[in-house]
Amino acid sequence: MDPLLNALLLSWDWRVEVIVILLLTGSVYSRGWWRLRRRGTPSHRLATGWRLAAYLGGLAALGLALISPIDVLGGQLFLMHMIQHLLLVMIAPPLLLIANPLPFFMWGLSVRARRALGQLFNSGSAFRRALRTLTAPGMVWMLFVAFFLGWHDPNAYNAALRSDLIHDLEHVTFFGSSMLYWWQVTGAGPRLRSLSHGVRIAFLLLTVPVNAAAGIAIAFASQPIYTYYTTVPRLLGMSVMQDQMIGGVIMWIPGSMMYLLAALILISGLMRADDNRHSLSEPVWATDEGMVAPGWET
Repeated sequence: MDPLLNALLLSWDWRVEVIVILLLTGSVYSRGWWRLRRRGTPSHRLATGWRLAAYLGGLAALGLALISPIDVLGGQLFLMHMIQHLLLVMIAPPLLLIANPLPFFMWGLSVRARRALGQLFNSGSAFRRALRTLTAPGMVWMLFVAFFLGWHDPNAYNAALRSDLIHDLEHVTFFGSSMLYWWQVTGAGPRLRSLSHGVRIAFLLLTVPVNAAAGIAIAFASQPIYTYYTTVPRLLGMSVMQDQMIGGVIMWIPGSMMYLLAALILISGLMRADDNRHSLSEPVWATDEGMVAPGWET
């Protein structure tokens, strides 16, 4: 193996602040999950094994994105930076939110902290009203798209690669806006508004052309868009243009598929709900009055 590549693959950036946050949130969630699990039904039905696995899987995806060699390689290969963004935007947030973390965090905290958190989210609190106003679906969608497209501007992207502070800001805004985005899609608590399946499906499908267009534009560009990569050693014998093309395809196809997959899951749930509705028995609908079309009454 190339010595430089070998060194990069063994380069784990053990950032204390990231590790502490991952361990702390994982511990609080797991503690709350265990407490609810021990209470039996109906709490037992909430504290399912797949929720715990999803949450820990989301934390693992965050760790992989932020402290593994993926972060180091992202400074050498555009395609690795796209994989990192995929983890931060399309893998970690939905995994964390389908685990419905709020009730588990409530039970994982001390009684005093639980009461304080509960007061923030009770129906009459100013914080809840403000949060509901600031997280209207349209605003969240526009914020998510603005950060997504804004950070892929060549100047902003190059600046992030040249400055650790700007790079951290990029990751925080990517992840934060993605959490707000997937919160709308998953319907995780706190449920400040009830969005229908149709609205959530539209929310996802409207994102697909934005993501695909950005990926296609990068994949088929005729010259390097992110000039930073022309100044660093090339790995795997890959040219700047080959690297850029593969990174664009990663954004375009796997990235778009994440939104489409989520939309298909919601559509499937909508169809199952429709199938489970109790149909009227024949004696109810097969009457003379029931069979008459509007306007044909005599």
